[in-house]
Amino acid sequence: MRRTVLADAGPLYAAADTTDEHHNRAQRELSQLERDDYKVVVAYPTLLESYNLILFRLGNNVALRWLSEMTSVVLVNPTSEDYRQAAARLQAFYDQPITLFDATVAVLAARLDTPVWTYDHHFDMMRTTIWR
Repeated sequence: MRRTVLADAGPLYAAADTTDEHHNRAQRELSQLERDDYKVVVAYPTLLESYNLILFRLGNNVALRWLSEMTSVVLVNPTSEDYRQAAARLQAFYDQPITLFDATVAVLAARLDTPVWTYDHHFDMMRTTIWR
């Protein structure tokens, strides 16, 4: 049975942008995920966030190519309850600049019992299991 990892926008973007400081790391980790038979899961909000970053920073052609490569991932929709819990999580960390995107991914990861593939320290702060 394949293991899963829930991807955050950071590594997805870094894998696409050759000038990103984490590009080589993201490429190595993608290879490792494939080699270790992990299935990458992406929440729809993360797909949208990543696509927008790629579109506006790297252009339409790169964004469309990236989107066509996303066919190998499993896409999941957060539930209404996931969003409510994410909003509550933001309240608990009111003094931190945690995005609703990240809080939603953290809640979804907990519900799916899967680690998050991220470079964002806010997930550690939220005590989310990180894939390393």
